[in-house]
Amino acid sequence: MGFNIGNVLIEDTFAEAFPMYATRIIVTAKNRKWAAIAGRIATGFGTSVIASPGETGIECFLSPRLTPDKRIGIAIQFYHTDPANLKMITISRVGQTILTCPTTAAFDGLPWAKRRMGIGAALAKFGDGFEKEDNLYGRKVWRIPVMEGEFIIEESFGAIKGVAGGNILILARNSEAGLLAAERAVKAIKKYARRVITPFPGGIVRSGSKVGSLKYPKLRATTNHLYCPTLKDVIKDSKLPQEVNSVYEIVINGLKKEDVLFALGVAIWAASTVPGIVKIDAGNYGGKLGPYHLYLREALEVVKNINLQI
Repeated sequence: MGFNIGNVLIEDTFAEAFPMYATRIIVTAKNRKWAAIAGRIATGFGTSVIASPGETGIECFLSPRLTPDKRIGIAIQFYHTDPANLKMITISRVGQTILTCPTTAAFDGLPWAKRRMGIGAALAKFGDGFEKEDNLYGRKVWRIPVMEGEFIIEESFGAIKGVAGGNILILARNSEAGLLAAERAVKAIKKYARRVITPFPGGIVRSGSKVGSLKYPKLRATTNHLYCPTLKDVIKDSKLPQEVNSVYEIVINGLKKEDVLFALGVAIWAASTVPGIVKIDAGNYGGKLGPYHLYLREALEVVKNINLQI
């Protein structure tokens, strides 16, 4: 059952999302080039906690008027299921990729959060006793001497319960149409959505997974066989119409449920504009995986009055 946008069937279902602890970091630099480098390196190997050390991604670039030190910036987000592990991966990622990157500084992107992580306080010890506490830009910071000059980092970063695993599945007649639709969906998310990330490569997943395994009980996740085109005629319970030969998934994490729902809406709209898309679906496990049920119909409702353009 479902409804249509043009010739594309939208399954009347929900994406099943779940809570994860999240932090948001504002990285500033001398120019956009170095902000982008810091953002890319800091968020590497952060696709899924199934095997990665946290889920990570670039949220957006920030103009100098939106950053504490009035330099160009980039907002990045880190996620983990456990707050202690979130702190650990934040210390290691910031220490190894932002502290080391030319011209950067790091500031808390969630100053209102009650839960705090002493990231700057921990990394200040790299200064070997020469580090100094200070107040800059209305924030408590550490000034760490480095060979370039100083690395400025805020004393603590906020952590909140975010929402992870929002998703859509784009069912296409061929991989060319499917990939174009997925690219348009990610582009629309970057253009219109706020406070969200798409943690997979280029924001797109070609190897969607299911929880557990049919054959290997020790595995946490395996291929989502119900949506694999090569298995359409092999398994009895395939979710794919006969004309579908390629499926791409977009996964979205965000600071709030409303943020993820909005991003799902613009992604569905953008993907449905591509000829060759048969259907848009979503991954869920009947409500057993997570408490957030993000209905595709509702996602489209929240964006219906917005003049969306690719």
